[in-house]
Amino acid sequence: MITLEADVIVCAAGLSGLAASVAAAELGAEVITFEKNNTTGGAANMGISPLAVGSRQQRMAGYNYTPEEIFEKHMHYVHWKADARLVMEYYKKTASTIEWLENMGVNFVFEGNTKYTPVRMKHFASAEQVRHPVAPAPGQKVAPRVASTMCKKMTERFQELGGDLRLESPATNVIMEDGRVIGVKAKAPDGEDITAYADVVILACGGFGDNPKLITERTGFEWGKDLYSFRIPGNVGDGLRMAWEAGAGKEPSIMELMYQIPDNLNHFALEGAFRQPILWVNKLGRRFIPEDVIGNTGITGNAIAYQPWGTCFAIMDADTLAYYKARGVDFPGVQGEDVFDQFDEAAKQAKAEGYEFYFECDSVDDLCEKTGIDKEGFLETLEEYNACCENHKDDIMGKDPSFLRPVKTPKFYVLQQFPGAYGTLGGVRTDYKMRCLTEDYKVIPGLYSVGTDAMNICGDTYPFILPGNTMAFCLNSGRMASENAIEYLNKLDAEYE
Repeated sequence: MITLEADVIVCAAGLSGLAASVAAAELGAEVITFEKNNTTGGAANMGISPLAVGSRQQRMAGYNYTPEEIFEKHMHYVHWKADARLVMEYYKKTASTIEWLENMGVNFVFEGNTKYTPVRMKHFASAEQVRHPVAPAPGQKVAPRVASTMCKKMTERFQELGGDLRLESPATNVIMEDGRVIGVKAKAPDGEDITAYADVVILACGGFGDNPKLITERTGFEWGKDLYSFRIPGNVGDGLRMAWEAGAGKEPSIMELMYQIPDNLNHFALEGAFRQPILWVNKLGRRFIPEDVIGNTGITGNAIAYQPWGTCFAIMDADTLAYYKARGVDFPGVQGEDVFDQFDEAAKQAKAEGYEFYFECDSVDDLCEKTGIDKEGFLETLEEYNACCENHKDDIMGKDPSFLRPVKTPKFYVLQQFPGAYGTLGGVRTDYKMRCLTEDYKVIPGLYSVGTDAMNICGDTYPFILPGNTMAFCLNSGRMASENAIEYLNKLDAEYE
């Protein structure tokens, strides 16, 4: 048995846990951070950019946002189904967090250099300029995984401050005594039991995206059937379980919904090629969304989940494929702008692997047979859609005419789409100080929850119009928890005196 003592214990060293660890250590606390994996950063290592409101970078680019303005936009988006005080406190914190990270050596490339986006891009046009991508290595582009640099800098800062980081050492239980926190149980890398005592425990365990059973119980999705989300190894709901076992109340959980194809990282360019405003239909052969809104991944994920059997198909013909190869993408995404330069090789790879969600079809009959799309419904849709293309007006869904391209010329190329998700959001009841609350809203002294476990601020849909929200909430909730926890510790010290 190993016995340890500290002022603050942080359970997990993903982005929210690192933020909490550094913030507490900077305020003079002795901090032990337990992490079940052999490295820090968690899902944030795949990320790009946190959000911030009122930063120096924004002001220099001419964007004079205020927290109050963004707070109002956020709350209207989520229909006020969130703790307004928490949302406001969070946004008020974001600008200082960017400066805080810069002081650790993290550099950012603000994406505020284009103030105008055509209205036909709809949700790209309505998104606010709040993302602060982490600067990539020299000669590289902003792309997924650039945020791993930020995680590394935060880890280094924690260790410079004397923080005790214990990798491959998962926390397993919160220890309670007389209704308040006194520490945690954990496991050492060799399996030896650890008892670590502290008056503050901050749970930062990153949701349950790697727990299909809990996903179904909490959200209704069935992983591998109507959901193909990212599964970060180890994110199985430890933080929720430990909080609930310690008496914390439950809040609704949602998936941070988007849309993607199964095994998408191995078919990344192919996926990007079909994330275009081409013809999208469900299994009944019917259109269900104006295809120029697919840039908003959250509402598109919702729309696909609502369809019969929770799936849909993106379709283009040979002429449309030739158009994109010659002209490039309409919608650039994280997959890059050169996806059609890679299309032939990506399609060849998919066919060679027998990838069951990509189809090349010689006729409409062939298309319906291979995909399972209802033929009668699809033929009716084709007649309607091609008429819209000929008349340069979408009378059915209102898609911008510049994206109307007929589906007539074989071959037909089809990619089946499903709801996807970056992970889970919410589940642990907290107040605006990130203190865990019981089912009847009583504070549990010394227990805090941060990051995605406590991200109960999105209603039923991630607010895509404020991109970078998840990473920002992880960073800022971690800082907020530690600052409030130090106040709690100081009050305890005063009582003992």
